[in-house]
Amino acid sequence: MSAPLWTFDALVAASGGLADGTSTIALTGFSIDTRTLKAGDIFVALKDQRDGHDFVSSAFAKGAGAALVSKTYVRQPGDGALVRVADPLKGLEGIASAARARLSPAARVIAVTGSVGKTGTKEMLRGCLTLAAPGRVHAADKSFNNHWGVPLTLASMPADTLFGVFEIGMNHAGEITPLTKLVRPHVAIVTTVEAVHLEHFASVEDIAEAKSEIFLGLEPGGTAIINRDNAHFALMEMRARQAGRSVCAFGLNEGAHVRPTHWDLGADGSDITVTLSGREVAYRVAAPGAHIAMNSLAVVAALDAVGVHAGQAAKALASMPAPQGRGSRTSLTTPAGEILLIDESYNANPASMRSALAAMATVPRARFGRRVAVLGDMLELGRDAAALHAGLAETIEAAEVDLVFTSGPQMSHLDKVLLPGKRGGWAINSSEIKGPLLAALQPGDVVMVKGSNGSRMAPLVEAIKEKFAGNERSQ
Repeated sequence: MSAPLWTFDALVAASGGLADGTSTIALTGFSIDTRTLKAGDIFVALKDQRDGHDFVSSAFAKGAGAALVSKTYVRQPGDGALVRVADPLKGLEGIASAARARLSPAARVIAVTGSVGKTGTKEMLRGCLTLAAPGRVHAADKSFNNHWGVPLTLASMPADTLFGVFEIGMNHAGEITPLTKLVRPHVAIVTTVEAVHLEHFASVEDIAEAKSEIFLGLEPGGTAIINRDNAHFALMEMRARQAGRSVCAFGLNEGAHVRPTHWDLGADGSDITVTLSGREVAYRVAAPGAHIAMNSLAVVAALDAVGVHAGQAAKALASMPAPQGRGSRTSLTTPAGEILLIDESYNANPASMRSALAAMATVPRARFGRRVAVLGDMLELGRDAAALHAGLAETIEAAEVDLVFTSGPQMSHLDKVLLPGKRGGWAINSSEIKGPLLAALQPGDVVMVKGSNGSRMAPLVEAIKEKFAGNERSQ
């Protein structure tokens, strides 16, 4: 049995709260959702979309070891040990800060931000570091990159962690600063800066400024790893140096410190060689796509920065497929042949749309003769939303997509500018496009489904799998 994550007394002290009762249960994790809570979890009663205090008793019924609640919470019959604080989120942040402070001086922490590629880069780092230090790597299983996700991930970090990897997101200026100061990374990565969250920013340059906040939390002697190919590299480099930190640039640009000498992008993955700290490092990335290959450069740069042998650790990338919803591929076998399903349904913005369409275009027509794109609205694009959606037509042509299904009010702007032969159909929401889509798919198709999370494209992925259920095989 693993050691408890926290003792009850240490938990109370870290939260800055008061104990109401005591816990004899081993405290092994944290939860904000009773549907996924495990026995021994500490339930945190956050006020978000719903008030977590309404579920405290349910948490104890499922085996919670303790609950972090407001001072005003009224104890209910069956409730166990309570930690009472003025604000559960602030209490969680206190526990997070204590978890970071108790790490060994030898431990190294990496933080990742960027307009796209945060989660995929975090997962690549997790896989590589786990190969280097099995059992001593900590990272969230989900994105968990916001104002409660980052402290929740920190609070869940075991004291003997050797490598911590944290994803930090934002959709407003000023949101990254408190999170990076909580994480206190030794390495901070900015994957790229693109036209995302424009609803809340006047320009992409302002987004670069907001992403640069991550450097404010870098530990003394820490390293900023920045995409040299990005148009806003100079601004981000300046902000990192103003914070007194060193910069390592990655990319195809000749000025990059980590730049490939061999760059072979294939339909089933990429083969890359880089020069790193005076030696050549060759590795394979199983997940296809130029965007994933590019982020792998940041990964090997980070491995080197935290003292890991990148050549050995990067071998993990050869067996890591793209995560579900972020490019995962499934072969659906039917009596008449195969359909290749590419699941990009987790999220979308103009940059990730272009990358996903380009990745689909690498699938040889000899294997799958028809390319079908199923695209949902890209959200939070502000006044440029219509033009950014319509502007995907050029990328669709370049990717030689044969048939395009679209859903959502904004995607109507793309549907209107598509060539008639490419228009598979448009509907106001994803549920209404399901029927025409399923009727059109046939063996020999490669079909890619993508849209912002709020456009609900994931049910279409499940509908395709259900219709063509049989011998499914992940790639």
